[in-house]
Amino acid sequence: MGKKNVLVSASILGCDLSNIESELKRLEKAKADYVHFDVMDGVFVNNISFGIPVLKSAKTKTYLPFDVHLMIIEPEKYISEFANAGADIITFHLEATKDIKGCIDLCKKNGCRAGLSIKPNTPATEVFPYLELLDMILVMTVEPGFGGQGFLPFTLEKVKEIRQKADEMGLDIDIQVDGGITDNTCEDVKKNGANILVAGTYLFRADDISKAIESLR
Repeated sequence: MGKKNVLVSASILGCDLSNIESELKRLEKAKADYVHFDVMDGVFVNNISFGIPVLKSAKTKTYLPFDVHLMIIEPEKYISEFANAGADIITFHLEATKDIKGCIDLCKKNGCRAGLSIKPNTPATEVFPYLELLDMILVMTVEPGFGGQGFLPFTLEKVKEIRQKADEMGLDIDIQVDGGITDNTCEDVKKNGANILVAGTYLFRADDISKAIESLR
């Protein structure tokens, strides 16, 4: 397949959460491609973040598309609600549900692009049976749950395997990476086939968020 444009999804978990509206405006000005919205339930991961009311409110403050990452068990119970609250892409975890196809169908039925995520230690081959049904695969490059962690280099092989398999199948699928993405780690993930980079801490702590976004592209 032809080389895909690199897009940046800014994780608002890393922003000043007391000023979400102004942080969203900063992202617009800096030309971020997506707002990455991490939903954590304290069960699937050892952290609790934000949910449907925050998404619904934030969605009214920006034109940027929302890339919603569900780190929750039984995502099938909530996909429709997140879609109705303003999600544009919904990504759920392979490890969190017994009904992967059902979750994909729910995303699409509700007008969202469907993404499937895997943790660092889940083999790439686990997503292969679903590639034709999906719009995006998210490879976690840290253990999900907390921002600001260091990138795990062994996850690069997974990105490469998924891109190779998608190419073999003739699929124009997006591969997203999330965790420890900076100007130092972005080249390796892009080289191995990722085209949507999630960054939070790196962007929001930068002196110039526009330059930080460009450094990832």
